[in-house]
Amino acid sequence: MRAPIMEVFSSIQGEGLLVGCRQIFVRFAGCNLNCRYCDTPESRNPQIGEPTSIQDLKSRIKELETPDLHSISLTGGEPLLYADFIKNLLHEMDYKSLLETNGSLPSEIKKIAHLIDYASVDIKLPEHVGTWEIIKKEIKSINILIKRGVNTYLKVVVLPTTLPSHVGRIAHKLQNEISEPYRTPIVIQPSSPLDYWIGSAPQLLKISEEVGRHFKVRLIPQVHKILNLR
Repeated sequence: MRAPIMEVFSSIQGEGLLVGCRQIFVRFAGCNLNCRYCDTPESRNPQIGEPTSIQDLKSRIKELETPDLHSISLTGGEPLLYADFIKNLLHEMDYKSLLETNGSLPSEIKKIAHLIDYASVDIKLPEHVGTWEIIKKEIKSINILIKRGVNTYLKVVVLPTTLPSHVGRIAHKLQNEISEPYRTPIVIQPSSPLDYWIGSAPQLLKISEEVGRHFKVRLIPQVHKILNLR
């Protein structure tokens, strides 16, 4: 069994609630969405990845292991396109894992949720993907993860053009339809580079207020980019 791997590298987690934790990142090539803000657009193409076996990937991870290693980040692209590969990989490894996913493939999440320690579900706004419909699949995925006891948080990437009311509408829907909203925080992530936000930063506080009506909320930019890390 093989999967297209774009890169494997060690760095700090620069996003979400595990920010600052040392991780080994396994970036899968290929994505089922075409988000406007994507910061790794080259990863959308599965052909750019190197077909890699589980044993080869385990060896590459082992070579990058450091004393401060917190966990393995399974990212992309969309890693759930290769859920069967990930399931077999996690069965053979003894590391904690973070799944970074767009949440649009709940049937694939079912295959591996019992093996995942942490999950970051990237909630898509209509301006990201052109539709409200994806939220229904994301809610299914979130509820699967919660039921399995995965330490889950939600992430919303916002642009200077994002309307606080749109984010509030999504947060309200999520509060009503996920099983444990009081235990599932939302991270607001301003799009990079932060130069985009010159003159628009106060809008982030309004977005935070809208989300805060429904969830515990944190505002965290992409720290690894500020530090010029991968």
